[in-house]
Amino acid sequence: MRRFVTALALVVGLAFAGDTLAQGTGGGNTQNIVQGQSSGANPTARSVTEEQLFQQLDKLTGRVSIPDGKAAVLQQPQGREYRAYHESTLPWIGGIVILGMLVALAAFYFTKGRIMMEPDEESGRKILRFNTFERFTHWLTATCFIVLAISGLNYIFGKRLLMPLIGPDAFAAWSQWAKFAHNYLSWPFMLGVLFMLVVWIKDNLPDRTDIAWLKAGGGFLSGKHPPARRFNAGQKGIFWSVVLGGIAMSVTGIIMMFPFSYTDIGGMQLSQIIHGTLGVILIAILIAHIYIGSLGMEGAYDAMGSGEVDLAWAKVHHRLWVEEEGAKTASGRQTTARPAPAE
Repeated sequence: MRRFVTALALVVGLAFAGDTLAQGTGGGNTQNIVQGQSSGANPTARSVTEEQLFQQLDKLTGRVSIPDGKAAVLQQPQGREYRAYHESTLPWIGGIVILGMLVALAAFYFTKGRIMMEPDEESGRKILRFNTFERFTHWLTATCFIVLAISGLNYIFGKRLLMPLIGPDAFAAWSQWAKFAHNYLSWPFMLGVLFMLVVWIKDNLPDRTDIAWLKAGGGFLSGKHPPARRFNAGQKGIFWSVVLGGIAMSVTGIIMMFPFSYTDIGGMQLSQIIHGTLGVILIAILIAHIYIGSLGMEGAYDAMGSGEVDLAWAKVHHRLWVEEEGAKTASGRQTTARPAPAE
């Protein structure tokens, strides 16, 4: 009898609960209760989006317990801009200016050929163009720049061009040594730029002869070389490109070698953009300089090789400078007579 009363009470209770629940759901059936009714509202409509956070805060940050507070920055818009520049824009700039310069020089060489020395009665006599310290300054800066250029181009093009050829392990080892070379040889490069500024600034100040030289295109197309002093307008342009560009790259390079010592993350990214862009432009300019000083012009290499150039060559390309040197010595003691080479 007790069991019957208990079972009856349970049935009545379940029936009462079912009726109440049905009324609370507007008279729906059990399927409606289990599945629920759609209200048409998006439950995440009022949640904050990533784009809203960027607009409100300009960056996404978290909380860190370590001393380095910069680790709390999760994302910031400038990072996206820097990544897009490094991965897309900078490789295009580098490829266009460097390959464009190589194509232009090749076209000039195959159409005009090498600029040869003109036979003259002064041929065989030498005049001192650069002393020992000047040549040391040139080769110090040039050697360091070549290594810096190769290791810097690896940063831009290495994973695209070199890694597929040598594999990831060899590329990682090469990149590590390239980084060491880039960091350590940057210091003698900066010293060389400083020496260049001190030694050659007085000879590279613009003057009116540069205008005539530029109007004549340096004589490369006409074959008639306009008069120039110790450095012509083209050489002055290279000098100031190396000095000003080298100083800018030195400053941005130091900022990157000592991260966050002088600026924040935005300044670090800007430094890398300036450093990389100036780097590829300087590489293109100095490719032209190397071409003219070696393959492009006969007799030009002697200036930085032995320091002495043929007097006939000097009169053709730097006539005003030869006259100035002759006036200084009055007797032309800088020139030395040497037998002309056998043909």
